[in-house]
Amino acid sequence: MKQKTGFVAIIGRPNVGKSTLLNRIIGQKIVIATDKPQTTRRRIKGIYSTEKGQIIFIDTPGIYKPWDKFGELLFDEAKLSVPDADVILFVVDGSEEAGKGDKWIANNILNTEIPVIIVCNKADNIKNPQKREEIITTYKTLFEKNYPVVKVSAKTGRNIDTLIDNIYRKLPKGEPVYDEDDLTDETMRKITAETIREKILLQTKDEIPHSVAVLIDQYKEYDDIDKIYATIVVEHDSQKMILIGKNGNMIKKIGTDSRVELEKLADKKIFLNLNVKVIKNWRKTLKNPEDML
Repeated sequence: MKQKTGFVAIIGRPNVGKSTLLNRIIGQKIVIATDKPQTTRRRIKGIYSTEKGQIIFIDTPGIYKPWDKFGELLFDEAKLSVPDADVILFVVDGSEEAGKGDKWIANNILNTEIPVIIVCNKADNIKNPQKREEIITTYKTLFEKNYPVVKVSAKTGRNIDTLIDNIYRKLPKGEPVYDEDDLTDETMRKITAETIREKILLQTKDEIPHSVAVLIDQYKEYDDIDKIYATIVVEHDSQKMILIGKNGNMIKKIGTDSRVELEKLADKKIFLNLNVKVIKNWRKTLKNPEDML
């Protein structure tokens, strides 16, 4: 049987479960996932290979109508993944009706000839079958075309196999792009920055998440240990104080949690040094997202 290979863009509003869905499909954590908006800030590839072929997923930042420079950069990151995609997964929160944000995405991003699959995540949170179908209808009517709908649970893995089957049916024939053992094309340097940022999001309150970025200053690899020096960037002195914490307890906790996860990924010891730096209003003046992410 001729194999199929293609690129699949994952599109949706913030916090609908896109990154959790990708991690579930790949079977390993390759994308950070929290309940904070703007957790994903750039396109990240996840590679899924079977005897049927290879699906190259592109996880994108949550889409919303941008209101500042940083929002525009996140929007551009998501939009850039669409033209080269063979299939688009429009991931929605199936526990609530379609809103203005979903309609804005449908009109501004998904007005395309590329095949779309509506992925209804969290629909199992609605126990009433009739109510569940009514909610799904609000998403289907955003489009003139009759796009297929797959109800899944990214949290439990329910119906993921059905989703994969739907994707393979729409992919072109072709040979794999990556080795079958590859799960992502991310470098450890980028994975480290994202891992540290995830631990910050999980440990801090609302005054921190949107204002933080992580820069890897040095990443030195040795046979038995990797030595990493990173800078956490915030916008205000008060945020720096929160991140450091009383007696340095917060930064120690972030460092320890990050190191433990990175050691599992690298399968070796990790030395991690964290520094906190204030750059006033960096989100408004940011020119190149790779400078910060």
